[in-house]
This record gives sequence, structure tokens and C-alpha cells, in this order.
Amino acid sequence: MAFDSDISLGPVLFIDRMEARDRFFYGLSFAGALAILSSTMAKNPVLVPFARSLGADTALLGLIAAASTLPGILVSLPAGSLSDLLGRRKIMYGAGFVFASAPLLYLIVSTPSQLMVVRFYHGFATAIFGTVASAAIVDNFPDLKAGRLSFYSSATVVGRGLAPFIGGAIIVLTANNYRDVYWAVALAGISAFLAIVAVYGRGWDGGRKEGRGTLLREQLRSIITNRRAVVASGTEAAQYLAFGAFEVFSIDYAFNGGLDPLWWTAIAGAQLVTVAAVKPVMGRLSDRYGRNRFIVAGLLICAAAVLFYPLTLEPVLLVALAAIFGLGFSSVTSSTQALVSDLCVRSGSGSTMGFLHTVMDVGQFTGPVVISLVIGNSLWYLGGFWSIAAVLAAGAGAFSLTFRRNAPPAACPSR
Repeated sequence: MAFDSDISLGPVLFIDRMEARDRFFYGLSFAGALAILSSTMAKNPVLVPFARSLGADTALLGLIAAASTLPGILVSLPAGSLSDLLGRRKIMYGAGFVFASAPLLYLIVSTPSQLMVVRFYHGFATAIFGTVASAAIVDNFPDLKAGRLSFYSSATVVGRGLAPFIGGAIIVLTANNYRDVYWAVALAGISAFLAIVAVYGRGWDGGRKEGRGTLLREQLRSIITNRRAVVASGTEAAQYLAFGAFEVFSIDYAFNGGLDPLWWTAIAGAQLVTVAAVKPVMGRLSDRYGRNRFIVAGLLICAAAVLFYPLTLEPVLLVALAAIFGLGFSSVTSSTQALVSDLCVRSGSGSTMGFLHTVMDVGQFTGPVVISLVIGNSLWYLGGFWSIAAVLAAGAGAFSLTFRRNAPPAACPSR
């Protein structure tokens, strides 16, 4: 009878566990949306005009925009590996504190260099949060990782999509009082911290213990000796190089072209709303049909969008091109994280996602810096945007050559 009783309770216990896992996932996605709402509103569209108002030139603007991605290069891998060893909760609390405290510092800056320092500090929040959240999702949904990662990413993109509209509305309503935007940023950041505490305060850590005792150097070696994993991560870096540069200089191009702040908002919002709408669908298609075709197609779509962007100042066309860029970005990034996870089954999820985010942040840091130098010289915006297109096309070519044979299976293997 005891045996029968255990069997009868088994499905109930299984359902309870699944419900806890799903509650954690949706709570984490909600916290991510608030966190990215805060960090994006601090940048888009307010950062460019705010930095210009403090006296930043084009080269300095690129450094200010890139400063927030430098922490990702420094801490993504250590944060992911520490979360493998210590659990996700403690690391996420640290990220939440930065989300809550950093926005208040924007209110007291008075020079471009001070703004750069604040951007650098703020970058630690997104670097840690993104890596650890991705690792927790991969651990809990090994057979649905692309779909779940894409849903989570789209939840954060909802925050990204709302941010330029909220920030833009505040700029318009306050007659370009940029500091007022950062009060809203602070409110969203504090709310994100409280949401993180609520999610992890229920006792669900969101990560498996398997493999957490493996030394970091052994996990890292297993990743960097996997040629396809390195190329896939490099492809993500190329995409984020383009994203980081396009996010800043699509607005700067409109700003210097004399377009109204409402059009800055529409351009920024079109890209991000498209990502929020399309990325979950792309993730499910990637789980079903394989990663490779969506990555190559997305890179080429983005390349086409940035190729045509500097050829017009018609605002409706700029908005449309931003949306097309968002479509291509969704196609690439819905598959790259899952692909790297597929290829690195011997490594802890935190280390794998940390490595990917580190390489990704190298790209996102490099983009605004390099393109600002191109734009600041005689090549101007045409040379800058066409340089982005060249990087994307090269990334598509390198990825195609690497994965043209012996590609991973279409469906994700179970970890």
C-alpha cells in the first residue's frame, strides 16, 4: 500500500515542482523586464542629448555609450562561474542593488567624464543579471532552452521597448529636462531590486547543483577548445557590435539631422518593439528547425537595414529600417545562446553563459567606440553604418563556413 501511495503522490509532487519552476521563471522574467526598463531608459533616447548637453563630442559620446558594456567583459564569466559554485541567489541580490543605486547617481553628474563613470557602474547590474538569469533558465528548461530564453529575452525587451517611449515622453513634457528622466529610471531600478528579492526570497534558487564543483579553468578550457562554440560566440559578438553602434548612432543621426524628439523615440521604439514581438516566435522555430539558418538570415537582414539607413533622413523610412534591424536581431539572438549551450554540454551553465556574455559585451563595447571614430573622421555617418554592415556580412560568412557541415541537430539535445 505504501508503494501505491508513493506512486499516487508522484504526479502531484511532479506538478508542484513544475509549478514552482514556472513561477520562478515568470517571476524572473518580470524582474528582468523592470531591470532592463530601468537600464535602457537611462540610455535610450536620453543619453545622447544628455551627453551632448554636457559637452561631449562624437568620440567621447562613443566612450560614454560603451562604458556600461565594459563591466560585462570584466565580470560576466566570473559572475556566471560563481553562481555555479555558490548558487544564483546571492549573485542576483548584488545585481539588484546596483540596479537600485546607480540611477540616483545620474542626478548629480555635471561633466561627460562623470557620466562615463556612472555608466560604468550601472553596467555591472546588467552584466551580472543577464548572465545568471540565462544560466538559471538553461538549467531548468534544457529541452526548451531557446523558447524559454527567447520568452525571457522578450520580457526584457518589453522593458526595452517601453523605455524609449516613457523617456521620450518625459523629455517632451518637461521641455528637454533630461534629469527628470532619471527619476523614472530610479523608480524602475528600485522596483527591479524588490522584484529580484521577491523571486529569490521564495527559496527557489533556479539552478542545478550538477557540475558546480568543476574548476573554472576546466570549464573554460572545454569552451574555448570547441571551435564551433567560439565561432558561434563570435557571431553573437558581431551582432551586438552592430546593436551597440546602431542603438547609439541611429539616434545621433536623427538628432544631428534635425528630427523632432518624437522621431528619436519612434526610431528607438520600433526596433525594440519588433524584437519583443518576434523573438519568442523565432526561439520556438529555432528549437524545432535548428539554429543555423535563423542566425545567417538575421545577420544579413541587419546588414541590409544598416546599409540603407544613412541614405535617407525621411523619418518614416528610418523607423521602418529600425524595425527591420530589430527583426534580424531577433533572428540571430534567439538562436545563438541556445546554440552555444548545445555545444558546451560539459561546462556549467553559468560558465557557458558567462563566456558568451563576455564575448557579446566585447562586441557591444567595441561597436560604439569604433564607429564613433569612423563617424568622427571624414567617412561620417555613411562610413559608420556601412562599416557595421560589413561586420555583419563577414560574421554571416564566417558562421556559414564553420557550420556548413556536421551542424548540430535541429532539436536541442538534453543536457
